Amino acid sequence: MAQLFHRGANHVAKASMVAVVVLGGLVFFAYTQIARSSYLTNRYLERPQPVQFSHKHHVGDDGIDCRYCHTSVETAASAGMPPTQTCMNCHNQLWADSPYLEPVQSSFRENTPILWERVHDLPEFAYFNHSIHVAKGVGCSTCHGQIDNMPAVYQENTLQMEWCLSCHRNPEAFIRPRSEIYNMDWKDGNLTAEQRTELGKEYKLRSRELLTSCSTCHR
Repeated sequence: MAQLFHRGANHVAKASMVAVVVLGGLVFFAYTQIARSSYLTNRYLERPQPVQFSHKHHVGDDGIDCRYCHTSVETAASAGMPPTQTCMNCHNQLWADSPYLEPVQSSFRENTPILWERVHDLPEFAYFNHSIHVAKGVGCSTCHGQIDNMPAVYQENTLQMEWCLSCHRNPEAFIRPRSEIYNMDWKDGNLTAEQRTELGKEYKLRSRELLTSCSTCHR
């Protein structure tokens, strides 16, 4: 019986299989990089806000504590957004006639909230509680970055599951004394490994198995 395929077809078949494996690997690598890129995670994206509010000025220059505006950060799942009255506590005297503050003045006159554009937006299937993280020694800058240096707030981290798990697998590496929670200049290297271990015991951190359990964040 006549041979249907030329002997060279064997080499073509082998080369094709190698090409499929290599191409598949390249596609997978490209996907992992794109999935982590700011294009999909919105990392470093400055969102336009109805008021030109600068954390750099209010926090960095004026030294206003995070809790003055985000009043429920220690007691609730949400850190809370300040009502217009909080802004007016100062701005009924300071820069009261500035056109930049007209949205604030209008909100106060009409008793309507300012519609801020959310920057850190977790998907609905992910549960996050600010108060428990604060109670366990996780500082604001650990997740939000150097807010005191941001004229316009942007998302510092990816907020992807692998980023959350990097902390939940080794929480002692990211905790700090509760007195330093709102210190934007705090560095992870400010404590020794032994001090972190002692803090973990003091805060009664849960086991790695429980912290990485699916039901901890997906409820």
